[in-house]
Amino acid sequence: MAKKRILNKKSLDFLENYLNNAAPTGYEWDGQKLWMDYLKPYVDEFITDTYGTAVGVINPKADYKVVIEGHADEISWYVNYISDNGLIYVIRNGGSDHQIAPSKVVDIHTKKGIVKGVFGWPAIHTRSRAKEEPPKPDNIFIDCGCTSKKEVEKLGVHVGCVITYPDTFHILNKDKFVCRALDNRMGGFMIAEVARLLKENKKKLPFGLYITNSVQEEIGLRGAQMITETIQPNVAIVTDVTHDTTTPMINKKKEGHLELGKGPVVAYAPAVQQKLRDLITDTAEEKNIPFQRSALSRATGTDTDAFAYSNGGVASALISLPLRYMHTTVEMVHRDDVENVIRMIYETLLKIKSGETFSYFE
Repeated sequence: MAKKRILNKKSLDFLENYLNNAAPTGYEWDGQKLWMDYLKPYVDEFITDTYGTAVGVINPKADYKVVIEGHADEISWYVNYISDNGLIYVIRNGGSDHQIAPSKVVDIHTKKGIVKGVFGWPAIHTRSRAKEEPPKPDNIFIDCGCTSKKEVEKLGVHVGCVITYPDTFHILNKDKFVCRALDNRMGGFMIAEVARLLKENKKKLPFGLYITNSVQEEIGLRGAQMITETIQPNVAIVTDVTHDTTTPMINKKKEGHLELGKGPVVAYAPAVQQKLRDLITDTAEEKNIPFQRSALSRATGTDTDAFAYSNGGVASALISLPLRYMHTTVEMVHRDDVENVIRMIYETLLKIKSGETFSYFE
């Protein structure tokens, strides 16, 4: 018999609204307000910090603290230079992919509101077939319909304005969620759904639960670095995205074999505390939650690293959501994997005991 669906209409409406809102690194606050508004019925209080990380807390007076975490920011661009003839050149804010930029519509965020533009590109007829130049960070440019620098500046555009793509949420073939910024707005969404399930199922936890939506992951895990010092947790379960490796031009011998629809991905890495990871996988097996495994060399490249190596060491684990086309505007995940990440975190939380040290020496 098929498992009952976790995501309901309210959940999906929130997800669509949350994804469609722009939240570039360093400018996450509007998205955080949407997230906190959705989470409010399911938590006791909120913590926020100077840079915009938001935390919903259940049982805030408890001494033992468990974090479940995703990150709120999306990749973007900055205006870096405006030419005399009104063309805009950019630098990255996070790992934005220059190869997908040509012909994309963009939103330039100014104090006067959104200014529309396009990443222009020379027509195929005008390019040299013998030596065709690919898109590169130093040759892509934005055209907002102006003919001079003064005209661009009159619109409110200046060096330092942040630029995002306006691509919005849609569903392919009934169960594939597609949008920009699934990396890692899905993480914030999934941990919020865990909080909803705990409330709706009237589950009482013997510890404080800190549902954490960190900022600035895309430029070096900075939000997680800050908030872990504020919370000082005992345990952290982090969720992010990872690569589906079944599409063309990906080397499985290097990246491993991971696939949409086959379940959450549990990470094996030095930053992942093994006893906590074993609790997660044992729980998944007990509850018949499908999962995949991934080995990560040295660092995970996610907020797991920031939590694990903070405060003298925090028992941390990483559960990833398989995703296709990372850092493009058509990132894709499978609804079943989303629901199974939620189940995996939810069921694991019910197994954690207050005071558990996860020590190898007990």
